[in-house]
Amino acid sequence: MKESDDIAGLRIRLHELQVEHRDLNEVIDRLSAAPPPHDELLVQRLKKRKLLLKDRISLLETMLKPDIPA
Repeated sequence: MKESDDIAGLRIRLHELQVEHRDLNEVIDRLSAAPPPHDELLVQRLKKRKLLLKDRISLLETMLKPDIPA
């Protein structure tokens, strides 16, 4: 039971990160499309956060893949 709870928790966290990544992408696109002057520092920080989320998403996806027998 504990293992299935852990997997369910990982899936929930994965979904949350994917939603945040998608939302950040939308915000970055809107800010980048806005006429100058837009806050370049804010855009850079959002892009950095988006990359961090991408790495975490990849890690969780790897953790959720079933083991392949050798």
